Amino acid sequence: MLDLLPRSTLTDLPALLDSLAAVAPLLDAMPGVVFFIKDPQARYMMVNQTLVRRCGCKDKQALLGRTAEAVFPSHLGPQYTAQDLQVLQAGARLEDQLELHLYPGHLTGWCLTHKLALHDVAGNVIGMAGVSCDLQAAQDTHPAYQKLAAVDDYIRQHHARPISLAELTELAGLSVAQLERLCKRIFQLTPRQMIHKARLGSASQLLQGELPITEVALRCGYTDHSAFSRQFKALTGLSPSQYRDARRQL
Repeated sequence: MLDLLPRSTLTDLPALLDSLAAVAPLLDAMPGVVFFIKDPQARYMMVNQTLVRRCGCKDKQALLGRTAEAVFPSHLGPQYTAQDLQVLQAGARLEDQLELHLYPGHLTGWCLTHKLALHDVAGNVIGMAGVSCDLQAAQDTHPAYQKLAAVDDYIRQHHARPISLAELTELAGLSVAQLERLCKRIFQLTPRQMIHKARLGSASQLLQGELPITEVALRCGYTDHSAFSRQFKALTGLSPSQYRDARRQL
């Protein structure tokens, strides 16, 4: 979706926003996709209705001109804004970032986030665009689904210990390249992302209880507590302790 945005002809952000006004109703018609455009200060300049609903707002005006830090709760917003500023300052893009988001109503959801810095004709960063796409159900009609379903089941059963690609390729009877391609096609994730999702999904459930965080890390396949914290924060935007606190505040 982000690749459809014009690049070489951009003059300024208002011109881009004007050019997209006609397709805004289409962006609003995608309940599983969050779309937004932000200015160089990471303030929302355009949003779709999905983002409005997930922020618990009444209309788009409640978000426009504000950063994620100003919109989301204090345990979430600063992390989102920090990620935005990294993309803006580097003038780069973020692709296929697997993330676990918290939504109103005690709901959590997995998505793949993509962010793209926008440049004018002189190469200056004039803003950024982003989408977060909810992970869809696996394509169970694909001819290779049964093989890959066995891989997914194996990962979920053994995520508490290290899992190598060699194990997965042997189980599926596929090469590494075939496994990568088919996992992406059927589950929208790479095998490594599937492992991370299984581990962090389990951790997010365990963190709702009273187990010490070090014990949660061990049960999810992490012998190094700091590595667990880094990985968890990369996928959720929060440290394990922040996530636990955030769940209790919902």
